[in-house]
Amino acid sequence: MKRFCAYLGVRKKVIRNTLLIVAAAVVTLMLYEVPWEALAYVMAECAGIGLVIMVTDYVSYRRRCLHLEGMFKEISLSIEHLPEPQDGICKAYDGLIRKLFEEKIHIETHWKMSHTDRMEYYTAWVHQIKTPIAAMRLKLGEQDDKATLALSTDLSRIEQYVEMVLCYLRLDAGTTDYCFAYCDLDDILRQAIRRFANFFIGKKLRLVYEPVHYQVLTDEKWLLFVIEQVLSNALKYTKEGQISIELKEEVLMIRDTGIGIAAEDLPRIFEKGYTGYNGRRDKKATGIGLYLCKRITTNLGHRIWANSVLGEGTVVCINLHRDNIKHE
Repeated sequence: MKRFCAYLGVRKKVIRNTLLIVAAAVVTLMLYEVPWEALAYVMAECAGIGLVIMVTDYVSYRRRCLHLEGMFKEISLSIEHLPEPQDGICKAYDGLIRKLFEEKIHIETHWKMSHTDRMEYYTAWVHQIKTPIAAMRLKLGEQDDKATLALSTDLSRIEQYVEMVLCYLRLDAGTTDYCFAYCDLDDILRQAIRRFANFFIGKKLRLVYEPVHYQVLTDEKWLLFVIEQVLSNALKYTKEGQISIELKEEVLMIRDTGIGIAAEDLPRIFEKGYTGYNGRRDKKATGIGLYLCKRITTNLGHRIWANSVLGEGTVVCINLHRDNIKHE
């Protein structure tokens, strides 16, 4: 019924003009005192012909609408299956659509080429910068004093930022090298803890961790990246106290005694680029770390969330049970 009403709306001018012509003909015949029987016959004949024309036109209109709706439901970036235009206006619109599609393909091709160039450049840059970082780490390893410890800590942070860039590029590259296997969670946790050992020492923070003895089905490299990001945030916003790591019912919890997160910021901390009150005060936060953690855990089939009390600390929870796997 809605489609028929839409059809009447499209054809209202034609219907109105046709009725006016028929009315004018009837009035003319009446002025010439044509018998009512002949007049009735002419009116019935006009109505019949008009009905046949309208039904035929409506069937054609309905067929084209269904065809376009089918294309909309199974939309593909192609103009090969567009219905043939039936009049001058339709031909004009068809030409416009084809011209716009050609422009779209041109812009899309140009963007893909530019995007590919940028991706290749930044990927090459990330891999190249790892060489001087490794060289500096070897040189710092030959010394053992407070200045060396501070430099080593800063170098670790630079290395972490470089890995964030590489992770960001990989996630947006269309394919990601996930490799699922059963992994020892303690091995992954120890790698993350060793990486941030200098941070714990430098800030004199206590680490509370007991082996969890748990095998998790995941991708070790990507889960390690998530845990390192969470630990990095905990260390960044904890001035004193401790950071604890524990596992309860397949949920890994990393808890700190830091400055906490405001209640109004909690629902948005995993959004891309959102830094919240703490980030605005720090002036150095990017709002990328937790966003990457959210995307990665979703792709791994895990789930991540956070609870916090402002001024008391934060606990980030990672449910290691795989609900589903999402490939990007």
